[in-house]
Amino acid sequence: MRKKHDLPQKTCQHCGLPFSWRRKWARDWETVKFCSDRCRRARHNESARA
Repeated sequence: MRKKHDLPQKTCQHCGLPFSWRRKWARDWETVKFCSDRCRRARHNESARA
């Protein structure tokens, strides 16, 4: 079993915080850009306002 600090990490495009790989993202880890649904929705809402 891998430890959390051994997993790949990315930086969220909305909030800028680092997040780790999750099992549910195993198939599309390369396309994951946001750490949560909240950040994903907030990013969409900001672009609609501009």
